[in-house]
Amino acid sequence: MKKLLAIIKKDTILRFTSPMEWMFFIILPLVFIYLISGGTTQTGDPRLVLTVVDQANSALSQALLDELAKSSAVNPVLTEYDQALQEFEQLKVSAVLIIPSDFTADALTLESASLELRKQPNTLNGLAVEQAVQLAASRIASLADVARVSTARAAEFQPFADETARQAFYDSAFAQAQTMLAEAPDRLQSVVGSTADPIEYDAKANSTAGQMITWVFIPLIGLSGMLAYERANGTLRRLLVTPTSKAAFLGGTILGQGLTALVQMTILIVFGILVMKMKWGQSPAGLAMVMVSFTLAAAALGTMLGTFVKSESQANGLSVLIGMLMAMMGGCWYPIELFPSAIRSAAQVLPTYWAMQGFLDIAVRGQGPAGVLQECAVLLGFALLFFSVGIARFRYE
Repeated sequence: MKKLLAIIKKDTILRFTSPMEWMFFIILPLVFIYLISGGTTQTGDPRLVLTVVDQANSALSQALLDELAKSSAVNPVLTEYDQALQEFEQLKVSAVLIIPSDFTADALTLESASLELRKQPNTLNGLAVEQAVQLAASRIASLADVARVSTARAAEFQPFADETARQAFYDSAFAQAQTMLAEAPDRLQSVVGSTADPIEYDAKANSTAGQMITWVFIPLIGLSGMLAYERANGTLRRLLVTPTSKAAFLGGTILGQGLTALVQMTILIVFGILVMKMKWGQSPAGLAMVMVSFTLAAAALGTMLGTFVKSESQANGLSVLIGMLMAMMGGCWYPIELFPSAIRSAAQVLPTYWAMQGFLDIAVRGQGPAGVLQECAVLLGFALLFFSVGIARFRYE
């Protein structure tokens, strides 16, 4: 036991000597989980902010603002001219709508009314704002046409006493047209299907679990670099000529890295519960089973890889490459349901796939120990296979 503890202590000190290791161990995983899992998701009005400068201050411009306010795409915010241009130049807003002073009913009648829309180039937000403004402007133009025709017909039956009376009738007709348009029955009825979706998908849970697996899996495979380092520098040969058995060395090395991985996952899970409001605590026993099984499978893969590589740099490069490839193909970065069926089937030969399914069983499907038995069994099978190959090929030089 003393030898195991000594090896664990030695490996832990060597690993965390560099401050950069702390960056990859805890800081970057927390940052990526927070950002990718939607920690910065907007909780207020989801619509795009449209900065509006109203230089007309007329009934028509107010009607346009009312139409824009009804939009599901943009949220109009009145701003002074200079401030609007400043925010636009600083790229704080996607677009600025300027309603000129000549935006009046008469200008619409003469077809000389215009709006000025400034949008950032090559952005989808700018395109969405432009379409929303065009829709609102076309509705206002239609209302103005209705009011204009109504006023002209009324003048044919009985001429207006003066321009004030004509404008009052026009405004009344415009308002009535607005009301009728708002109360018009929907021409299109949408029916939502009642068929249950067989895919239980939670974007936050998928991203959180996937990032956790990625950031824990790669360092565990990196155990191969530790074995290569010890072998290349001759320290492994000198260690094994002492009364330290091969089993004690491998056990201490694997156990130390496995315990470190469990601590890392525990920190990330606590962060997910407290900050991301994840339901990790539904089954502590089931969660622990998946964590331990995944840790053993990843550590076993690192042990096996360590018997094939010739140098620490080679081991580190392969660890990152293999880890990222397995994470991506196992559904850690993108929902596995988005992949073609052939790739989904092929992904089942990867330990990351089964780890992901196990964690999702806990966080999304509310499963307990019985519900994750299959995933844990497969992960332990991977561990047995990788450990068998690694131990059989283990050499001290």
